Order: sequence, then structure tokens, then C-alpha cells
Amino acid sequence: MRPLIRLFFRTVRLVLTPLLLAANRLTQPRGVVRPPAAQAAVDARTRSLALYHFPACPFCIKVRRAMKRLSLDIELRNAQHDAAHRDALVAGGGKPQVPCLLIKAADGSETWLYESDAILAYLNREFGAA
Repeated sequence: MRPLIRLFFRTVRLVLTPLLLAANRLTQPRGVVRPPAAQAAVDARTRSLALYHFPACPFCIKVRRAMKRLSLDIELRNAQHDAAHRDALVAGGGKPQVPCLLIKAADGSETWLYESDAILAYLNREFGAA
């Protein structure tokens, strides 16, 4: 029975993954338009951020859409298909859960922020419109 259940969910993922990715691509939000100096300042602040994600994860898509909406240039690290990124995620954050936002402070300390809602709250607080 267990192999049958696994086969069912793999089939569901095979069918839904292209649909999720296509829907995301077709309905991309428009980014915030900032003056060039303000955008350069935001880009400088986002250089210390990295998002560990899976391409078809609905929660990761939610975070990437918010990044697009806020016009954030955050490094994306695919933890599903890149073993080095997955190992770094487990070593630094302690678990292979995505999405995970790595925040590097100026003093060299690192914060690993899990949960899409917590990441969205952080991004909106730091980069959202005032």
C-alpha cells in the first residue's frame, strides 16, 4: 500500500509542477519602481541576503513573488537540485526546510529565517513602502 501512495503523490507532483511554474510565470507581479538612487541602496542591502528554495514549492513561489513585487535582487539558491546549497542549508540552518532566507549581518553573524510568512514579514518590514 505504501508504494502505491508514493506513486500517487509523485504523479500529482509531476502533473502540478509544470502548472504551478507556468501559472507563476504568466502572472508575475509588477515590481515597485523606485528612483535609481533608492533602488541602488536597496540592491546594496539585498547583497547580504540569500533565499534557499525549491523551484516548484508553493511557499517558495509565494516568497519569490513578493521579491518580484518589491523589486528585490536577492540571490536564489536552489536547494533541491544543488547538493552544495542543500548541505549549506542543513549545516547553517539546521534543517532542509525551504523557503529559508539567510541574512548576513555586517558583523558576520548569520540568521536563518524559515517559514514563508516570517520571510514575507521581514521583507515587507525592511523593503516595503513606508
